[in-house]
Amino acid sequence: MESRKSLRGARGPLREKSSDFRPDIQGLRAVAVLAVVLYHAGLPFMPGGYVGVDVFFVISGFLITTHLLQGLAKDGRVRFASFYARRARRILPASFVVLVATVLAALIWVPPLLMNEVWRGAVATALYVPNMLFAVEGTNYLAETTPSLFQHYWSLGIEEQFYLVWPLLLALGWRWLRSRRVLFVALVILVALSFAAGLVLTFRNQPWAFFLLPTRAWELGIGGIAAFLLLRRPRLIPASLAGVLGWFGVALMVGPVFLFTSQTAFPGYWAAVPVVGTALVILAGASRSRFAPTTVLSLGGMQFIGKISYSLYLVHWPVLLVPQIVAGYANPLPLWATLALSGVCIPLAWLLFRYVEETGRSTTWLVKARPRRSLLAALAASVLCVALAAGALLYSNSRPLYADRSADAASVSPEPEFTPFVPDNLVPALRAASGDQPDTYDDGCHLSFTDTELEPCVYGDPADPRIVLFGDSHAAQWFPALEEFAVANGYSLENRTKSSCASISATMLRDGVPYTECDEWRSAVIAHLNDEQPALVLLSNFGYNEISHAEDDESGAWGEALRRTLEAIEAPTAVIADTPNLGETPSVCLSAHLDDTAACALSRDRAMGSPTRAIEKEVAAADGAGYVDFTDYICGADVCGTIQGDTLVYRDAHHLTASFSKLLAPAADRLLADVIG
Repeated sequence: MESRKSLRGARGPLREKSSDFRPDIQGLRAVAVLAVVLYHAGLPFMPGGYVGVDVFFVISGFLITTHLLQGLAKDGRVRFASFYARRARRILPASFVVLVATVLAALIWVPPLLMNEVWRGAVATALYVPNMLFAVEGTNYLAETTPSLFQHYWSLGIEEQFYLVWPLLLALGWRWLRSRRVLFVALVILVALSFAAGLVLTFRNQPWAFFLLPTRAWELGIGGIAAFLLLRRPRLIPASLAGVLGWFGVALMVGPVFLFTSQTAFPGYWAAVPVVGTALVILAGASRSRFAPTTVLSLGGMQFIGKISYSLYLVHWPVLLVPQIVAGYANPLPLWATLALSGVCIPLAWLLFRYVEETGRSTTWLVKARPRRSLLAALAASVLCVALAAGALLYSNSRPLYADRSADAASVSPEPEFTPFVPDNLVPALRAASGDQPDTYDDGCHLSFTDTELEPCVYGDPADPRIVLFGDSHAAQWFPALEEFAVANGYSLENRTKSSCASISATMLRDGVPYTECDEWRSAVIAHLNDEQPALVLLSNFGYNEISHAEDDESGAWGEALRRTLEAIEAPTAVIADTPNLGETPSVCLSAHLDDTAACALSRDRAMGSPTRAIEKEVAAADGAGYVDFTDYICGADVCGTIQGDTLVYRDAHHLTASFSKLLAPAADRLLADVIG
């Protein structure tokens, strides 16, 4: 066992006694959870409420590090089994109760086609790795329109993983470094490395930077630094400065709630603002100054919300999301409804806190027993949750996703009629809809986010006059129709498409950061086109792509960027109008409305709400480019439906299925006749 004397710093040992209860920290929990809940409720003036999670990280790092350092100072070691058992009793009961309730709610209210996603999220949560799942899936927490019911568990995954490794690192450092000062320096280095990793990865792979422990550990580490400092000197900040620094910390912590948006490159360097602010509030609160924020943070309402903050965080997301899933993402819940649901979460959170959280922490048969009983109970609970999720998925997958009747083969024509039920001969079947993509996705000619090389991607005889398809995935969706058209009319077809990379000459934003691979690829394609001089270049793009520095006039910036591309291409050009946007994935909606496909349709006016449609038509006319619009073959006069004959129109909210696109070849023959001349 290490002697505590060997761990004295320049000015004395770590103090062994824990400080009294900190009401200001309880108040900080209230600020954090309210920011997150109101952000998810869609309160318009709180677009950066997601930073509440960063406040939680700092608090957790501070409290856990304080506890561990005090134990090390007293005993010279970490009692790992006891530590993990206490963490399990503190965190897991409420977490697993909400998990089980969410799975059961999904069975009742969530469309069957989403149950595979529910299963993945539930299993990852039960195994303490939901953040890793969302990182691998490339989830954008700040902009995702169809999020997982378990997406809010990502932060819990980071904390659980931190609790797993942090005691081990501190214990090893305590034993090997034999100096409090050296251990503190090692912590600062780890924090700096984690921050640097997050900064770099934010601009290379934002979901990984956002969801993974190595790029978020610095936030908990900042709390750990605060713990070191206060254990060394409890009144680190003089009372005369505590008020100023404390309120400055509040400004840094709360300001981003109102100033950050989904376009903020996060975490990156911006995450340091609320993190440093939270640390300042914690440090200032230890001074007991009457001018520090402690007085406000200690108010009764703040203490109550802080006490139930963990339970409130757990329940708020499914309570907000399940009703939205039932209503459909094309029909966003009004603000009054989301605020009312948020209000309902408070009594639910109190019940969860009172009868699950507190019971889990204090139940005698776990607290009085050896730690292994708590750990075995946690393991058993994880296994049961996985089994429940698997059973729910098996039940859902056993249900047929079609009505017991067939439909005639699709015959695409202007102002089409839509099949009112999901036929048993639907092409593609609902469960296969998401994979019904053009062949270019499989042969490498539709490029991923990181690819920039121009591979040979000519279909047909290269000696024939060439049509080039140029743009993002909304250009790629036309490939089946254009390939049929090209073969029938003596043309070859060249595909130049890349995910989320519009062919307009502007820097796109991807996950809030500049999409530099897109700029590089687009420039290479334009140079290639001017070398090859094809017969026609067809441009098509998703009208909701984000352009860098275009906040004030996105439509005008888009039009100007399109104009630059059209002028840069020397060959004849034409613009294909963007597809109508249904707002949600039709196959998901249809899986819950097998006999009423009209429930999944959208009025033509709403589906045609792309902010770039009008400006693209205007710019094409002004530049002498053609304009090709398939909308009349996709939508009726008043509504955009989901199934024509036996064919599913959309594979998601705004991409056509390859099967339907192929049926548009005769329409392409008519619409391109004037453009090609």
